[in-house]
Amino acid sequence: MCALAHYLEREGIATVAIALVHEHAEGIGNPRTLSVPFELGRPLGAPDNPEFQLRVLRAALALLDRPDGPVLEEFPDPAPEPADYEGWACPVSLPRPEAAPDGKHERFVVDEVARLRPWWDLARERRGRTTVGASGYEIEDAARLVSRYADGADPDDTDPARKLSRSLKLACDDLMAFYTEAATAQPGAVASQDLSDWFWGETAAGKALLAVRERAAGEDDRGMQLLGSLLILPRSQVHRAGA
Repeated sequence: MCALAHYLEREGIATVAIALVHEHAEGIGNPRTLSVPFELGRPLGAPDNPEFQLRVLRAALALLDRPDGPVLEEFPDPAPEPADYEGWACPVSLPRPEAAPDGKHERFVVDEVARLRPWWDLARERRGRTTVGASGYEIEDAARLVSRYADGADPDDTDPARKLSRSLKLACDDLMAFYTEAATAQPGAVASQDLSDWFWGETAAGKALLAVRERAAGEDDRGMQLLGSLLILPRSQVHRAGA
């Protein structure tokens, strides 16, 4: 959507964009952008919080007073916690990710997926839907694909109709969605940042994705480099890079 702003501005229509990925906004350099520190899918930050959403909208629209660009400003505040926030309660007892040594991610990630499967089944039953499945793999196969690449192997079970970078990206997305949906089946409310901290800091899958990121960033293929540098780790977790 940021790129469309250039075409609209050429026709004399002033634009302002809200960007969830700061690095993308920097690269596109459209006339006016408000960069927000919220999770993907929540450009206004907080569901069911019209006061906060209005603040974000006003900050974005205020950029229309800036005639010259490109303008890239950052919204200063994180999204508030939900009103019914009760704190994090891990749905299952998982082995610490440190138990998965480098080069041996597969067994630990597949084991975690098996432990979380009943909770994910419950979440899907309650919602009547799931966001898992974009890769076209069963979740166990997605876990193996990601883990084998993290372990330094060359996966041989990818879709021949698409590049490995695309298969890995979709498999990573499915893993993150699976873990998040399974965790939220636990009774009570939990903040999205706590879920993100849990996934990236306390699961073998999170550790495997960090290894995928590091390996992909060092590949010669441009798609793999993009996967490693921008498309896996959210901004709120960049402190884990190289950890």
